[in-house]
Amino acid sequence: MAVAESGTSTPHPIPDRISETELRQPTQIIVREIVETLLLTFFIFWLVNSLVGRYRIDGSSMNPTLQNGQYLIINNVSYFLNEPQHGDVIVFHHPQSDLNLIKRVIGLPGDEIEIDNQQVTVNGVALDEPYIAEEPLYSYSGVVPENKFFVLGDNRNNSSDSHSWSFLPSENIVGKAMFIYWPPSDWDAVPHYGFQNEE
Repeated sequence: MAVAESGTSTPHPIPDRISETELRQPTQIIVREIVETLLLTFFIFWLVNSLVGRYRIDGSSMNPTLQNGQYLIINNVSYFLNEPQHGDVIVFHHPQSDLNLIKRVIGLPGDEIEIDNQQVTVNGVALDEPYIAEEPLYSYSGVVPENKFFVLGDNRNNSSDSHSWSFLPSENIVGKAMFIYWPPSDWDAVPHYGFQNEE
């Protein structure tokens, strides 16, 4: 006597063997994403370093405004859009050496500079300079040529600047000093002083 089964069983399909291509695909995706992330990171790093720079103060020529050992953020694109202005603190390549220096812009192209009797005058106007260490003990007279600038350190009597090596070519300017970021106790914006008759 034959016994009939009460239910019919559906055989489970045996999965096809996963191809080697399908096994490789997740690995390729992960590698591609890692490469894309690294490229994006390098691009952002390059972009940020193109727009801003870092500069370490080495020496006392900008005392009391800036101190030896401080680190600054420099805006490298400031002067692609605008010319330096009176009172700006700028970083530049020394016109006669491989050094990078930081000084304050005192004279723009066409300005007549006079330094006498411990007083700096620009176009006949005596400057009020609350940022300097002491009044200059030297004398100077000159007119700033086209495409050049006259720069001085705030520590007037202890600074290698335009009064000793002449005018700064505009193409030597690196950027505008913006912010002191190290040491943390000195965090602050770099003070730029416009001249009284320009405010």
